[in-house]
Amino acid sequence: MKTYFTLFIVACQSVVALAQDSKTPYLTKSLANDAISSVVVSTSAGGIQVSGRPGEAARIEVYITGNNGRELSNEEAKKRLDEDYDMNISVNGHELSAIVKNKHQNMTNWKHSISVSFKIYVPEHVSTDLKTSGGGISLDNLKGEENFRTSGGGLQIDKLSGNIHGSTSGGGIKVSNSGNNIDLKTSGGGIEANNCDGTIKLVTSGGGLHLENLKGNINAHTSGGGVEANNIEGELITSTSGGGMDLRQMKCSLEANTSAGSLNAQMVKVGKYLKLSTSAGNIDLELPLKQGLDLNLRAEGINPSKISGFNGSWGKSHVNGSVNGGGVPVEARATSGDINVKFN
Repeated sequence: MKTYFTLFIVACQSVVALAQDSKTPYLTKSLANDAISSVVVSTSAGGIQVSGRPGEAARIEVYITGNNGRELSNEEAKKRLDEDYDMNISVNGHELSAIVKNKHQNMTNWKHSISVSFKIYVPEHVSTDLKTSGGGISLDNLKGEENFRTSGGGLQIDKLSGNIHGSTSGGGIKVSNSGNNIDLKTSGGGIEANNCDGTIKLVTSGGGLHLENLKGNINAHTSGGGVEANNIEGELITSTSGGGMDLRQMKCSLEANTSAGSLNAQMVKVGKYLKLSTSAGNIDLELPLKQGLDLNLRAEGINPSKISGFNGSWGKSHVNGSVNGGGVPVEARATSGDINVKFN
């Protein structure tokens, strides 16, 4: 009997929360004559959005809201900003700098606090260094060195290429249509990655992983949810201690480990190796019918009891031998469950 499991669906809640998204900016500054090549932003309470807009005049927009997102008049926003914060927006050597600092080391009147968010529109060949502790970060259509971090919101990345390094401890991550070198981490939400290629590292301790249409060298790990993957090429190394795994349309080298659920792996083509393990469920393994494989399987039970064209030892709990003349090593371990094998 197969044991079915429910995957922890990736929950990228509150991926990006930029203040006053649909409202008039508190301040707009043109950057059309500055040939911006890098952007540095630091704000303690607010979101950050940087978008590459080739052919469009570069600019920065500032949005200010009161405590709990309450709307403020421009007069009230200016009063609070002048009294309690230093905001400096400048351009030096083609670098845009937007820095917001609290004037008081310990701000006791939280009802008087504000959130200062930025929307920045620049050419696509721009590098970034972004930091906020109170909002989400969104980047799109950029080519360069992108570094960004927040402890109070999610990350949303689309159409980036280059070196991409981002982290959050307070939200989910969504990355799409991006490539080269991607390194993203969260301890407070799930990760969704779609249509990306290159060297990809994804780590979360607070949610599940959803991976689709990825190509390259991929490391994806979670201790707080399940793993779903579809149509992966190249190499995937993935693990979870917080859920099951459902891996479909795999055309890659694959190492997958879970200690908290069952594992389903559908291999269209096995790359240089296949290593699967679970200590708390079954493994359902689908292998390509005509590929040469060396099998090493261990479980409480292995189904079916035999297959045609196999050369070696096929027992109730241990299989060691080859199909189609042998070739790629296939290892699977189910400590407390069965391994169900099918060839297609």
